[in-house]
Amino acid sequence: MMNVPGVLGGDPEVWKKLGIFPVRDGHAPLLTGKDLNAYVLSGLQSDHECTSYTEAAEKLRLGMYIMMREGSTERNLAALAPLLTPCTASRCCLATDDRHADTLAREGHIDGCIRKLVGYGVPLELALRAATLTAAERFRLSDRGAIAPGRRADFCVLAGGDEFRVKETYILGRRYTDPGYREAACPKPQITCRLPGPEDLALHGTGTARVIGLVEGQIVTETLSIQADAAAIPDLERDILKVTVCDRYRGEGAGVGLAHGFGLKEGALAASVSHDAHNIVAVGVSDAAIIAAIGEVIRNRGAMVAVSQAGTTVLPLPCGGLMATAPYGEVVAALDRLAEQTRSMGAIENPFMYLSFLALTVIPHLRITPRGVFDGDAFTDVPLFQEEP
Repeated sequence: MMNVPGVLGGDPEVWKKLGIFPVRDGHAPLLTGKDLNAYVLSGLQSDHECTSYTEAAEKLRLGMYIMMREGSTERNLAALAPLLTPCTASRCCLATDDRHADTLAREGHIDGCIRKLVGYGVPLELALRAATLTAAERFRLSDRGAIAPGRRADFCVLAGGDEFRVKETYILGRRYTDPGYREAACPKPQITCRLPGPEDLALHGTGTARVIGLVEGQIVTETLSIQADAAAIPDLERDILKVTVCDRYRGEGAGVGLAHGFGLKEGALAASVSHDAHNIVAVGVSDAAIIAAIGEVIRNRGAMVAVSQAGTTVLPLPCGGLMATAPYGEVVAALDRLAEQTRSMGAIENPFMYLSFLALTVIPHLRITPRGVFDGDAFTDVPLFQEEP
């Protein structure tokens, strides 16, 4: 349940949804105090958005399950590892929301979280408890999570050595064998976005601008108040770039804002993965580059795209404009090509993951939508330039 204001405000539709299911996952980044008490009282039982020990400890004390997350860019295990003790292991699980295929191939999935926790000083037994039994109990899967009479024979055989590495996997007592690549049946992507022109991306005004500040290794952003002149954007010296979200379903236009932290010195990035509405999101150093990158996304009917002087690199996402359908080795190779190009453009590591979250309005603090700049704390649209007193 990501709509925290709807829960706290007693929105009838939200509460109807809460009443449907007995297992209710929360999504409440930075929520604290009485609001957090009200959120838990409403029936939310877990949270995977904790970014600090203090935040996680408060939610744990109120009875929530804490899903300790380590994604491609959302790196929270180092801060949360001290939370996992013999006293808390029954309420701590692991999560990887979100990991790209290249991170999965190189770092693993939950197994990678286990290795990291052990590296942070957590006893292996506690890390395994969080990865198995606690997760099963949290989701009321009483027939799994442990090797015991009456439970499913789902288990792993570890490789030799001191490091946690899975050698074999068994499901219902049978050794699992990878069947190899199978072409997926996917829904066709709905890409009806109108390619924006320079007039759609134009900004006007001067004064104190609301700028989305990326926080490295975190999903939350900062609300930066920076003196800016729209005519002087992009400001590469201060790393202030234009960011836009285009409505890909109705073709009703684009919202434009400013972002700090991408580090781009040339070109643009665009993708059709932008949580949770998954409109087309782009950032770049010029309108021409942004338009070119968005055009490639539209032409491919969903993709991740990097455009620079070196050329254009594309990872097609034909499954709903969200997922690749090629064998994972090819997907990883394409992500590697994108990473090589974006590094040459000066970008932060994993820029597409940061880009995908810019439109996620339920995460504090500042976001961008097809309507423009959005304040996640006030939960309302706001103008790019602040009103001067």
